[in-house]
Amino acid sequence: MLPFHSLSAAQASLGRNLTFFETLWFNYSHDKSDYFLFCHNILFLFLIFSFIPLPLIFLELLHASGIRKYKIQPKVRLPFNEIFRCYKDVMRMFFLVVGPLQLVSFPSIKMIGIRTGLPLPSGFEIVSQLVVYFMVEDYTNYWIHRFLHCKWGYEKIHCVHHEYTAPIGFAAPYAHWAEVLILGIPSFLGPAMVPGHMITFWLWIALRQIEAIDTHSGYDFPWSLTKFIPFYGGADHHDYHHYVGGQSHSNFASVFTYCDYIYGTDKGYRYQKKILQKLKEEVKNSEESSYYNTAQNVKSD
Repeated sequence: MLPFHSLSAAQASLGRNLTFFETLWFNYSHDKSDYFLFCHNILFLFLIFSFIPLPLIFLELLHASGIRKYKIQPKVRLPFNEIFRCYKDVMRMFFLVVGPLQLVSFPSIKMIGIRTGLPLPSGFEIVSQLVVYFMVEDYTNYWIHRFLHCKWGYEKIHCVHHEYTAPIGFAAPYAHWAEVLILGIPSFLGPAMVPGHMITFWLWIALRQIEAIDTHSGYDFPWSLTKFIPFYGGADHHDYHHYVGGQSHSNFASVFTYCDYIYGTDKGYRYQKKILQKLKEEVKNSEESSYYNTAQNVKSD
């Protein structure tokens, strides 16, 4: 809760007028507890898990031909009842594990210094902290993910997430309850190392889950972030990990690809990409040769 009871008091404390966004923040948050503001994450996660995957799910169920060419595993098409079962399981885990975990983790948020007051962070500060959060989470998640692919970790915990060898958006948070708890650690480390404002924390939780849904979407579009951000994995990178399945020792990274490259756990993926590119070139050359021969025959006639 903000220590100011009026805009004039806030302006007097800061020694300047509030910005437009600071005024909005004051009007919304000045009479709300920090705990209530923190619990907004529960609503945000529910909305993200429920609605962000829907556009591609609807297009796939409608058999939209325009996007089929972008599907990474085009021969796999899940029926509606299987998609709905995945969503129900995710919601059950959300209400039994994720939501309660959010409710009880507030003391740790206060302990590391996540603040709710004024002034609001600058755009540069928010972006810088988000970059740190993504980098820290990606590195620590990589090693935890590798551990979950050892024999015990996979058979006891991680196999649940790998039930979908051709993932969909709803399958991003689909996992064993223990995995949900374990992978919450990397998400917390960044804010613990570089604590920021509650708004930055909201953005971090929301963007990380949206990124996970995109990574599990099963589609690789020309406008995907992989085309614009170096070392960003995206759906194509992670889809291979699910495709290989339980025996996979490749593509463990959650967001970026540098860990897989540095530690040599993307060799199978890169080999497959090389083979597929070679096959495409052979098909293209064959088509061009066939077209040339046809044209020559027509000309000779």
